[in-house]
Amino acid sequence: MRIALIPARSGSTRLPDKNVAELAGHPLLSYSISAALESGCFDAVHCITDSATYADIARSYGGTVAELRPTSTAQSNSPDISWVRWFFESCFVDAPIDYFSILRPTSPFRQADTIRRALAILQDNSRADSIRAVEKTSLHPGKMWRMNGPFMTPLLPFEQDGTPWHSSQMAALPEIYVQNASLEIARFSCYAETGSIAGHLIVPFLTSEAEGFDINYPLDLEIARMRVARGEWVLPRICREAH
Repeated sequence: MRIALIPARSGSTRLPDKNVAELAGHPLLSYSISAALESGCFDAVHCITDSATYADIARSYGGTVAELRPTSTAQSNSPDISWVRWFFESCFVDAPIDYFSILRPTSPFRQADTIRRALAILQDNSRADSIRAVEKTSLHPGKMWRMNGPFMTPLLPFEQDGTPWHSSQMAALPEIYVQNASLEIARFSCYAETGSIAGHLIVPFLTSEAEGFDINYPLDLEIARMRVARGEWVLPRICREAH
């Protein structure tokens, strides 16, 4: 059995209620549900939320909500493993699971085919524990610093040929990739054996164009609306209209 988990807590501060913010006539949450359903990759699509309002929205677009997640798992600093563990231990007692995926509502341009491609890559790599969406970062950590009283120290104290990374040209630094909110898929055996949602052997899934665009701030939402209005970015087809 393969299941999709769509986390949608209600307490966002950077963009209040971002998980249900309107985009092209539908809440962000609806696009993750629709992409998951249309992909044909999952036997069930569960929304994990602490909000009764969000739960109603999820159900209206075809998602399943077993029960509201505890407040303790829906804080701004709650790790994903807290609500994943709660869900598997308290809400899900059906058939054995082979794979589970985390699809975050803030990544609305992830398509059904995006999910199919990622699952196929993971299935083809028998050694991998999971696959995670990443993209090349334009903000290299080799140029980042930490405050240390009145001074600062480089985040990564690395060097090459005697030159610190922070004093090297960008072209001379190794390529670094940053994860985005598009998707994560893991073998359930990895979680069952290690209590981890990623494991140790993680396959990269390189997103392209809007696939990995993440909406966390008001400006992100305005950019998304503008690109959709111009026809530059395409949202997933809504599988089931809200009622």
